[in-house]
Amino acid sequence: MTVIKQEDLIQSVADALQYISYYHPKDFIDAVHQAYEREESKAAKDAMAQILINSRMCAMGKRPICQDTGIVTVFLTIGMDVKFEGDMSVEDMCNEGVRRAYTHPDNVLRASVLADPDGKRANTKDNTPAIIHMKLVPGNTVDVHVAAKGGGSEAKSKFAMLNPSDSIVDWVLEQVPKMGAGWCPPGMLGIGIGGTAEKAMQIAKEALLEPVNIQELQERGAQTRSEELRLELYEKVNKLGIGAQGLGGLTTVLDIKVADYPTHAANKPVAIIPNCAATRHTHFELDGSGPASLKAPKLEDWPEISWEVGDSVRRVNLDTVTPEDVKEWQPGETVLLSGKMLTGRDAAHKRMVDMISKGEELPVDLKGRFIYYVGPVDPVREEVVGPAGPTTATRMDKFTRTVLEETGLLGMIGKAERGPIAIEAIKDNEAVYLMAVGGAAYLVSQAIKGAKVVGFDDLGMEAIYEFEVEDMPVTVAVDSKGESVHNTGPKEWFARINATEV
Repeated sequence: MTVIKQEDLIQSVADALQYISYYHPKDFIDAVHQAYEREESKAAKDAMAQILINSRMCAMGKRPICQDTGIVTVFLTIGMDVKFEGDMSVEDMCNEGVRRAYTHPDNVLRASVLADPDGKRANTKDNTPAIIHMKLVPGNTVDVHVAAKGGGSEAKSKFAMLNPSDSIVDWVLEQVPKMGAGWCPPGMLGIGIGGTAEKAMQIAKEALLEPVNIQELQERGAQTRSEELRLELYEKVNKLGIGAQGLGGLTTVLDIKVADYPTHAANKPVAIIPNCAATRHTHFELDGSGPASLKAPKLEDWPEISWEVGDSVRRVNLDTVTPEDVKEWQPGETVLLSGKMLTGRDAAHKRMVDMISKGEELPVDLKGRFIYYVGPVDPVREEVVGPAGPTTATRMDKFTRTVLEETGLLGMIGKAERGPIAIEAIKDNEAVYLMAVGGAAYLVSQAIKGAKVVGFDDLGMEAIYEFEVEDMPVTVAVDSKGESVHNTGPKEWFARINATEV
């Protein structure tokens, strides 16, 4: 009988969550670097350069890879010859580990979990509760996988109950373009096939815990139907030309994982869950000898990438920019922003639109200003703000026309594409949408020289801040005429990739 002390599981979960907040898995970094080396699209290559630079900086500074430090999932495989010593349930131990990790004073992680999800949506303040899965098996150890999954990639999950004769490949190729860029490619797709609806989703999520090894599979060849699907989908998804951050390019996925389970004769459940450029997971085993010890990777595991914007970059002073200036900006152009910008995401936008409808005065004047869709991590030590990468812009689409027309807002900054209703509103109001790279939150935060809350302070990380920035890198994603690089870029690269085979 192995005795696992309560404190050992708690501390191991806490340490693992801190560890994955700033250390990418080495296999993931190697895969991104290989994709970066072979990429031919300048926009996609620049995006991957920022992701790699950000990852190295986080490993050195022990600060979060992404401002969205995720919702925690814990998979436990518990040996039947294990006894836990303590007075807490296993779920409570895991949640206490989450609580410690997310409130650690040296590396505070963003609390993103909201209780009463269709009501008050009140922040639980410590990112609990986690999503916990347990299996009881023969043995005398506890095997634990810990993951922290960002909301942007989780939101792009897909599920269908296909007919037994339907093609999974066709369905996946139909769904991936609909996912847009909000899942921050390049990343991985976990695909679960079979079981029931909930089983397909669970095994898709578990598949994402496996290492990136598609090249090894390509070399030895497929031995099962699941492996055949991996190879076929890896090739065909990358031929879509979506590319890094949806800007168009050669690499959309670094790997495809497929897991299956027996299912009812009348069904073919299939789920897709993407993992983003902030892939975060690790594994440890408890054998009764104490808490897990996670070995820190070597700094030389990260490539040293230099990213230069070049002489052609447009530098913009946000304090003096005019509507006429914005009309000159071209889709795909790199812009360096300096000056004061506002922030605001889902909760702030909803509250502003509600106030506008009631004729109430907003806490800040948005006329001629730029708003950044972000919920930053709390600062530590000498920081003015913690990691502050962009959130998915499409969630603000339904608010865009009202905000542009009623406030005189000039520009917006976020990640991924904008939908048709937002693009039309941008075009009609001759505004602009700029894209910052998702998965480069710590790098972005280095451009922020000042930060203060100027509205809705009760919303926590969703409050309206005013940032003072210096040379913050962004890309013109939708210009004042309504042209979107997330439409033109993938189309161009789809044509290029597929033309080479003719």
